[in-house]
Order: sequence, then structure tokens, then C-alpha cells
Amino acid sequence: MDVLHSIALGFATALTWQNLIYCFIGVFVGTVIGVLPGLGPVPTISLLLPFSFTMDVASAVILMAGIYYGAQYGGSITAVLVRIPGEASSVVTCLDGYAMARQGRAGAALGIAAFGSFIAGVLVTAALFVVGPALADFALAFGPAEYTALVLLGLLLVTQLSSGSQVDALLMVAFGLLLSTVGKDPIYGTERFTFHIFSLFDGLNIALLAMGVFGVAELLIMAEGGSAAVQPVVQPKRLLELLPNRADWRASALPILRGTGLGFFLGLLPGGGATLSSFSSYVLERRLAQAPERFGHGAIEGVAGPESANNAAAQSAFVPLLSLGIPANAVMGVILGALLIQGITPGPTLVANRPDIFFGVIASMLIGNLMLIVLNVPLISLFVQILRLPGSILAPLIIVFCVIGAYTLSNNVVEVIIMIGFGIAGYLMRKVDLDPAPLVLAFVLGNILETNFRQALLVGKGTLALFYTRPIAGVLIACSVALIALQVGRAVMRRHDAA
Repeated sequence: MDVLHSIALGFATALTWQNLIYCFIGVFVGTVIGVLPGLGPVPTISLLLPFSFTMDVASAVILMAGIYYGAQYGGSITAVLVRIPGEASSVVTCLDGYAMARQGRAGAALGIAAFGSFIAGVLVTAALFVVGPALADFALAFGPAEYTALVLLGLLLVTQLSSGSQVDALLMVAFGLLLSTVGKDPIYGTERFTFHIFSLFDGLNIALLAMGVFGVAELLIMAEGGSAAVQPVVQPKRLLELLPNRADWRASALPILRGTGLGFFLGLLPGGGATLSSFSSYVLERRLAQAPERFGHGAIEGVAGPESANNAAAQSAFVPLLSLGIPANAVMGVILGALLIQGITPGPTLVANRPDIFFGVIASMLIGNLMLIVLNVPLISLFVQILRLPGSILAPLIIVFCVIGAYTLSNNVVEVIIMIGFGIAGYLMRKVDLDPAPLVLAFVLGNILETNFRQALLVGKGTLALFYTRPIAGVLIACSVALIALQVGRAVMRRHDAA
């Protein structure tokens, strides 16, 4: 099937009136659940599973896909406005997006997040039509050893996120890895660090950690200093100030393109996903920047790159699912279950036997991203008005928002207590100038690292042979060693210059 025929078939499927309605419902619901911390696309799509059985298969996947990539943009709204990431993939957006909001540039941050996501969606859709099925085979080259090496390199790069010293960042990474071990052993299922608390059996939830160390900690800082601790937000005086200006676009153009490419690649890999893509993009932009010290203080590149990357990854994750039957993350796993129940087996034969599903879903992504732009850009001025609320009103609203989000995870008050505990920990970190971003991201990557490392040891019969006999794993390990050597060399040179 040639490219033009694939495009025509895809849009013929996606542009039917029922699929347009399902696509709109998906991106709208996705945006809403992205804004509400604690909900997330996994439980939402799971709740919709019974309804999907009565729908056409293509329509069901289009609806679920819209929820997934719509949530990526929705998560950036609260991350920018109140420093609470609605999704794990929006954690790094808090760093510069919230700083821009405090400078009166919330509209520009939200605008570049929306436009960056749209551009990434368009480019990824075009790439999926042309090379999607062929690139899916590349994901098969990644086994446990490759994932372990990739995540190890990612953890080393996480230390570049910190605005403090490398030692402090490594301390936060170690603490994040320790927290990721709470719950059941991924191989044998034994309990670890649960203290017989039922809510900890399945591990700590990333939403509780992110809401605590970012949102609740920010409220405690505000409460400590009263009105003096809350700097007045500069309010835009003209409509044009609510959108990115020409300088913003010049600074963001290359980060959007780089974030799109990085997200597209990492989205193809099981375990990669939107979160790994967003922080990888942030690290890359900070390393390439001429003035990296601007990051964390309102650099628009720190919003444009990660938001483009997480949307690109959310969409490219459908390629290994549909063409290989390999779910890249929990959301893809739920959608895989929906397909199997309806008698559709994803795999290499799906493109040949049911091209309407494969290419229809891809075409719907372009339509869905256009709907997100039309839906969200006009609302930017409304979102910015939230910052006009005085701290005495906004702070109680935020804490209620967080408590409801934490409680809805499992309808258990223990989750609320855990979130408050993380909030107190985040407050103490702020007092001693420890950056919580490396902790949160190491927590996300910790389970992936442990599971794949132990699987690699099982396959290698207890040896580390896979890490140097498989080419991709060997190259990634070499990159990690080179990065460590570079950091050590820089530290030695700084000490020598100081002496």
C-alpha cells in the first residue's frame, strides 16, 4: 500500500461524523483529566472499556488515543499556573513554566505548550504515515539490557536538571530510586518497605509525590511568609501579550523540532514514553543552551521542548502497539486489552488486514491536535485569570484540588496523608536548597531500571554478559561511562583552577 493510498484511507476513516465526535470527546476528556492531578489516562480509559465494546473498533481506539495525547497538554496547564503537574510527563514543565507565570508570562508558556504540541503532532503524524510500520521493527532490537543501559544514561542526565550542585542532584536521584522500591518486588512479588500498610502494596504513586513536593511544598512556603512570600504576578495588558511573541518563537523553534524527534524515537520504545521523552528534551535543551543558567528561571525553551516531546511520544507509542502488539506503557496495555476483547489481534498482519484501524488512528491524531488548538488557545486568557486570584483564595483552592486528586486515586485517606508527608519533605528540601526535580524523575525511572536490570541478569544467567555483548547496550554503557568521566574531569579542573 503506497503512502498516498494510506493517507486517503486514514482520513476517510477519521473524517466520518461518528469518529469526529469520538475524537473531540477524547481530546476534551483528556484535557480535563490532565488538568486534574491524580486521575490520569489509565483509570479513565479503563472506566470507558465497557462502553468501547459497543463501538466500532477504529472509533474506540480513536477515542482512547484522544484521551491519551489530550492529557499530555492538559497536564501542562496546572504545571504552569500553580506548579502542580497534572501528569508525570509535565513535571519538568513546572520548572520554567511556573517561573514564566510568576513573571506574568503564563499566556506565553501555555501558548508555546499548545503550539509546540500541535507542531509535534503534525510532524509525528506525517512520519507515522511514511515510516511508522518500518520503524516498529527497530523497537524489537531493545531488550532488558538495552533498556537498563538507556535508563542508566537517563539517570545520569537527570543530574543535569538540578540548579544546585551535582552532589545534591545525585543525592536526590538516590533518594528517588529508594522510593521506587516501595511496594512489591517486580520479579518475585514479595513486599518491600510497605510496613504492612495496604496502600503501599502497589508502591507509591507518582501523582502523590509530584503534588506533594511541588504543589503542597509551594503552599507551605507561601503560608510561612504570609503575603510577603507571594510575589505579585505581572498581569498582561494587551491580548498579544497572552501569546508567544516573535522572540519566543525564535527561541522555541529548534527546541520544538528537537523535542519532536526525540519524543518520536523514545515513544517507539516500550518503557520510554512521554515522561522519559519530556525530561530528556529538557536536559538536551539545557546542555545546548548558550546560557544554561536561565533554565529553572523562566526559559521558554524549557517548556517548548518537553511539551513537544511528550506529545510526540504519546502518539508514536501507538506504532509498536498496532504493528507489533507490544504495549509501550500502561495506557497502551489497556488499549491492547480492548482490541483483544473485540477479536482484533495487533501485530504485523493488522496493517494488511485492517488498514482502516492503523491509518485511521494516525489520521485522527492530526485532527485531534487541531481540535486541541481550537479548544485550548482561546481559553488561555481564561486560564491566566486564575493568577489574578489573591493568595488567600488561591492557596485553599489548590490544597482542596490536591486533596481531592490524592483521595480519588484509591478512595483512601492514607493517600492524602502520604501526599502531605511528601509536601512537608518538599518544603524541607526547599529550605536547604535541594531541587526535587531529580528525585521525582529518578522515582519514575527507578522501577523501569530495576525490572530490566534483573531481567537482564536472569537472561544472562547471573552475569553481566548482555551489557557488553549486545551492541546497542554496549554503546549506551560507554556513553554513561564517558559522561561520568567528563563530570569527574570537570570537577578536577575546577579544583585545580581554584587551587
